[in-house]
Amino acid sequence: MSETQITFANVSRFYGEVLGINNVNLSIPPGITSLVGPNGSGKTTLMNLMTGLIRPTQGDISVMGIEPGHPERLCRMVGYCAQFDAFPKGLTGHQFIYWFLRMHGMSHAECEEKTAAALERVSMTPAAQRLVGAYSKGMRQRIKLAQAIAHDPQVLVLDEPLNGLDPMARAETIALFREWGQKGRHVIVSSHILHEVDQISDQVILLSQGYVVAEGQIQGVRSEVKEQPMQILVRCDDPGGLAARLFQDNHMVEAKISNDRKGLLLRTTDADRFYLLLNRVVLESGLEVESVAPADDDVNSVYQYLIGAEGGTV
Repeated sequence: MSETQITFANVSRFYGEVLGINNVNLSIPPGITSLVGPNGSGKTTLMNLMTGLIRPTQGDISVMGIEPGHPERLCRMVGYCAQFDAFPKGLTGHQFIYWFLRMHGMSHAECEEKTAAALERVSMTPAAQRLVGAYSKGMRQRIKLAQAIAHDPQVLVLDEPLNGLDPMARAETIALFREWGQKGRHVIVSSHILHEVDQISDQVILLSQGYVVAEGQIQGVRSEVKEQPMQILVRCDDPGGLAARLFQDNHMVEAKISNDRKGLLLRTTDADRFYLLLNRVVLESGLEVESVAPADDDVNSVYQYLIGAEGGTV
């Protein structure tokens, strides 16, 4: 087992007769990895397996060389921010983190130091002495994140960590993810905020009904979806003339001119041929092109290509 990867080898998990995940094979490198899929796709099951909270029905898991059968070692390696709240009653934010660290066997002084640092990192120092039960949704999200990072783990597993955060807190949290990933650590994130997934992810894992349907960098995944036409947006001074010229080639599927008459949304089955043809048209006609960009090179569109409309809301 690799000591730098999180690996799943033929892993399945069933809850009685209900499928959680099935026959999953993954090798997740350091950096930010996003898990994408609708409710019930297997994201939380995958996270609970890599944190050792549940055991696989079959298959083998290794988190940087540590197997789930070694919970104490795994606990020191992994920080987990669960989707749902589960706070002991009557604790302040400070106590919630401090007593978690004490369970790691740290001294009082070390626990105080790490608690203060974690609270500061998520901008929760002013609310540290308030009861967690009185926190807003966003504050509860941040205090859970503070606990997850307090013991300085090598692996952060975060289930919907951006839910309930205001724009400022969301930006600060994303900055923390990037900082962690740039240090060569693992950051595993599930999120429904797909444009932010696009911005922060080094790679994505797309799940549907308990199966991994694709993995890798989103641009690479999109380029492999050969059977689906790619959408490309061209901003230029003569979209009508461009469309007429492009449709002389049979790889073009559809074209729509934008309301301002300056944009052309194209669908093509061969993006490479399209770009070569566009270059030729520009040289021959003197067309003035403002911009050319993929219109669907993102997680949501790729996911819909892979699973279709039946996959539900991502």
